Amino acid sequence: MAERQNAFGYEELLAHGRGELPGQMDARLPAPPMLMFDRITSIEAEGGAYGKGYVVAELDLHPDLWFFKCHFIGDPVMPGCLGLDALWQMTGFFLGWSGSPGRGRALGGEIKFTGQATVDKKLLEYRIDIKRHMRSPLPFGIATGTVKADGEVIYIAENLRVGLIPLATEDKSA
Repeated sequence: MAERQNAFGYEELLAHGRGELPGQMDARLPAPPMLMFDRITSIEAEGGAYGKGYVVAELDLHPDLWFFKCHFIGDPVMPGCLGLDALWQMTGFFLGWSGSPGRGRALGGEIKFTGQATVDKKLLEYRIDIKRHMRSPLPFGIATGTVKADGEVIYIAENLRVGLIPLATEDKSA
């Protein structure tokens, strides 16, 4: 089996969102501004906290990011749901990268906020550790995750669940 790529730059993530990354299967990352990381610095099928794989990604923070302009005026902070979505995005990316077919859908999880991503921060680091990866009947993953702002843990997520649903088939009864 050919060795899989274990890091992805921004242009490759954009290509993935368009379905143009070689060998990516069916899953697609969202396009900006909903793509919540600039690069995947490491993705591995083994290792991590549970020995079943992990993903590390980063987002460069700067004051002109879209969410700082509206959340909240005079008190800019990244919405916590966007950091959580990044962890789901990474879990779905892992499933497709691992060879599972389908389009990713977030199915739940628990999160604890212990800090914030504010305009004075420079870098968010996301990490997920795969706890479980089922390939059939429907591909499914469970992961834990953390979000760090300038090295300080600000979110902790447990039991992040992502499923890969089959591509919709054309309805021929219409």
